[in-house]
Amino acid sequence: MFSNYIDFLKYFYSLQRIGTKLGLDHTIKLSEFVGNPHKNIKTIHVAGTNGKGSCSAFIDKILRMYGKKVGLYTSPHLINFNERIRINGKSITNDEIISFISRNRPFIENIQSTFFEVSTIMAFDYFYKNNVDIAVIETGLGGRLDSTNIINPIVSIITSISFDHSDILGNTLSKIAREKSGIIKYKRPVITSKFNYQIKSIFNTKAVLEDTSVFEIDDIKNIKQSKTGTKFEYKNETYRISLLGKHQTVNAALAIEAAKVFDEKIPKEVIEKGLLEALWPGRIQKIIGNVYFDVAHNGESIKSLIKTIKFLFPKKLLFGMICLKGDKDIEIISKELFGTFKVLFTCHDNNKYLLRKDTLSKKLQLFGVENKISTSLNQGLKKIRQLSQVNGIGLIFGSHYIAEEIFNGCQISFDSMDI
Repeated sequence: MFSNYIDFLKYFYSLQRIGTKLGLDHTIKLSEFVGNPHKNIKTIHVAGTNGKGSCSAFIDKILRMYGKKVGLYTSPHLINFNERIRINGKSITNDEIISFISRNRPFIENIQSTFFEVSTIMAFDYFYKNNVDIAVIETGLGGRLDSTNIINPIVSIITSISFDHSDILGNTLSKIAREKSGIIKYKRPVITSKFNYQIKSIFNTKAVLEDTSVFEIDDIKNIKQSKTGTKFEYKNETYRISLLGKHQTVNAALAIEAAKVFDEKIPKEVIEKGLLEALWPGRIQKIIGNVYFDVAHNGESIKSLIKTIKFLFPKKLLFGMICLKGDKDIEIISKELFGTFKVLFTCHDNNKYLLRKDTLSKKLQLFGVENKISTSLNQGLKKIRQLSQVNGIGLIFGSHYIAEEIFNGCQISFDSMDI
């Protein structure tokens, strides 16, 4: 048994030293040992390079508004691990996490389960024991060999395909799409964003093998963006979301279709209310003054972030701070950053999980992106806030790992957000 929660966390996070293991064998073994809880809960599975967290949040809120008890499993977290596993917006408690690990620790160590494998089975076990009506499950990496892929969902969703984790998922969009298509299950409906012919054919081929079909979102019109949210039409109905950005309308439409698979009789007003009230921290989130925070960390997500900010604030100068993990494609990211910021700072987190700020600075400069090195995240936040006061917008972006320092610097409590 652990003497305190800090000792427990040290042990739990030490499971990350095992690394990322692609494959379902260990997940299946651990699930069998626990009693295969995933076989006794109804699930919705969400994969994609970007947008899967927002899409999951939309589905979660809609179904909660419908009076359902909804489990939500997402990753990574922003502040505390507990955020990853929630029921009706309430995070799993420390005691419940410790209890699961303590009960299963000998077996976990015997088969050398990874951090994500343990987290996934913990979530399934928690949802089953609390008798949820539905659980929304976000993949970690890819889909085909992701630990979450032992479930048999009522519907599978693929939000987007772009370059990220190429060292694991493949260095072409086709390879990445094949990995994502792994969540398509036998006779289970599939809902996707609009893709080009090549990607679409990969999904359709997999769907034929699984005796199912793919429904592609393609009816979003009259998008109107504002600083307080986004309005759009989908299938001749008008909806509003609080999340900023044109790209979020696609995630919302995917969520609408998923909710209708759960129950085709779900009222339009319930969907409307759920979409409007759904929040997802770290997605173009205004944190202080004229400063926004976003976890965009690959070329496509950074492109959407910058495009949205420029649309909302066309006459403002941009001041930014970027922090990235070491596995990101700096060349692709640099193309989106080039010529965008009046001043761009690089930094890393206190825990040193991220690429060193001086290393990131040099890599960006190699691709023509001028930048300055910030002494710390807190100092960078102060400078950006000061620079953006008169005629500017500040953007802090790049990694989930900086959220805790940024939120603390702005005195924002994650628990106070009504997610």
